Amino acid sequence: MNRRSFFALPAAAGAVSAAFAQSPAARGPIGTAFLGASHSHASGKLKLIAASPLYRLAAVWDEDEDVRKKLAAQGLPVVDPGTFLHDASVEAVIVESDVPDHQRHAKMALGAGKHVHVEKPPAMDIAGFRELVDLATRKKLHMQQGYMWRHHPGFNTLHRLVKAGEIGDVYMVTAVMEKTLGPERRPEWARFRGGQMFEQCSHLIDQLVRLMGRPDRITTFLKKNGKFPDNLTDNTAAVFEFPGALGIVRGSALNPDGGRQRSFVVNGTLGTLTLDPIEPGSLWIEAKKQPRRVIETPKYVRFEDDFKEFAAAIRDGVPLSVTPMEDLIVQEAVIEASGMN
Repeated sequence: MNRRSFFALPAAAGAVSAAFAQSPAARGPIGTAFLGASHSHASGKLKLIAASPLYRLAAVWDEDEDVRKKLAAQGLPVVDPGTFLHDASVEAVIVESDVPDHQRHAKMALGAGKHVHVEKPPAMDIAGFRELVDLATRKKLHMQQGYMWRHHPGFNTLHRLVKAGEIGDVYMVTAVMEKTLGPERRPEWARFRGGQMFEQCSHLIDQLVRLMGRPDRITTFLKKNGKFPDNLTDNTAAVFEFPGALGIVRGSALNPDGGRQRSFVVNGTLGTLTLDPIEPGSLWIEAKKQPRRVIETPKYVRFEDDFKEFAAAIRDGVPLSVTPMEDLIVQEAVIEASGMN
């Protein structure tokens, strides 16, 4: 499929942050509710929000009764969304539900006039995400995506050095995201044709596309090579064609040491930048006839800076670091690389 067939974003989307900044800024902690708490990232985000002086955790909900019981046992305020979506003191909703429910729940929250942080991937297709962008635009609301490395200091430094020309013209990006996935979780991921590519490699696609821009073409390979009685595409790769460069994203759910096998390498005509491992983060640069040089980056805590940015957007109208247009291009690339377009 040629990438020139992508949808265009409404011109009004760029005015969202500016319009919101002109409205009076309410002060005090931001009343926040979780619509869904079954995603693997939910527990970490719950802890951050509950401990942050920027937020007031007003409500938590999940459609699964067992999840609700566990939340209540932790002393969390379990409240039906029919109540908190109509509560004016709740300004923001964090969507951490099961992946197929992300778009529906984000739409509910936006429709109720709440700013939204939605876990990745935000929708199962392009049209569903476009609907969210349009809704947020019309209502002048902020919608932040839950791609967990958008504030990773290693990635941010890498982006800055590439754009400053430190490694010359980029001709290749190679990104790897491995996972050790037990048999009990495979059916959960097998619901999506994209499997590992859709569920986890979307984090790498987010970084790749925001670094290199919209790809001209994506060729994807989705294989099931694990000996399990399911149809999970557990061995995947995608080739992204850019003007003058290629990007390769690969990932499997078969690696016995998957958590450590995650890297992002950018090759340019003057040198190479390598982030390996991605977490906790080790970045170095290699140039012709020069020794490898490690680049020091600040300590990284998942989600912490995401929610600082989200609060600044809500309270002070500070634009999110990733624009709605960039978010749409990422969604298009994720869907196509996952064979779900």
